[in-house]
Amino acid sequence: MTTRAFAPLSSLALLLATSVLACGSDPPAPKTTADAPSAPSAPAMPATPATPAAPAASAMPAGSSTTAAPAVAGDPMVGKPAPGLKMKAQDGKVVDLAAMKGKNVVVYFYPKDETPGCTKEACAFRDSWSDLSKQNVVLVGVSTDTAESHKAFAAHHKLPFQLISDPDGAVAKAFGVPNNGGFLARQTFVIDKDGNVKKVYRDVDVSKHAAEVLADVR
Repeated sequence: MTTRAFAPLSSLALLLATSVLACGSDPPAPKTTADAPSAPSAPAMPATPATPAAPAASAMPAGSSTTAAPAVAGDPMVGKPAPGLKMKAQDGKVVDLAAMKGKNVVVYFYPKDETPGCTKEACAFRDSWSDLSKQNVVLVGVSTDTAESHKAFAAHHKLPFQLISDPDGAVAKAFGVPNNGGFLARQTFVIDKDGNVKKVYRDVDVSKHAAEVLADVR
């Protein structure tokens, strides 16, 4: 009687265990060598002193480098009289720097009319023209483009200032501006009311240059 009573229970337990595995339960993983007792480890060697790490670049003072660099001197043109400039602009008027004492004069050189960077720079000056005019500024753009190209460029973007054609790069050379195969480097010269060069931009960021120049003449 006792054997007959427990036989169904044993079968039921076996059936339940089988159904649990069938529902997605993973069977117990067999023991691997990782479960075996570890072999005795070798005696620990003394730690080698760590070499001090170099300071992170972000922690170094701005402008510093790992090697000493000579101090950068100011541009040689600053403080000296601006080169003579007497040429006809796209509107037919003569631009004569010698006759502009008493005014703030900005001469900016650029590579070519209607190119993206040059257009952005010219239009930024145009958009700042009201503020520049209040500071008695004469603004002159110079490139190797023809007077006809300048006239079309000024008309297209409604530029209120003068553009000068420098086909042989003579004006650029007088200011020390490189001429790369007919494309002048993008550089700017701010001339004070005494006719002396006040500031030189040998590297120009067109996205903020108009604001920089406005700050210079205020």
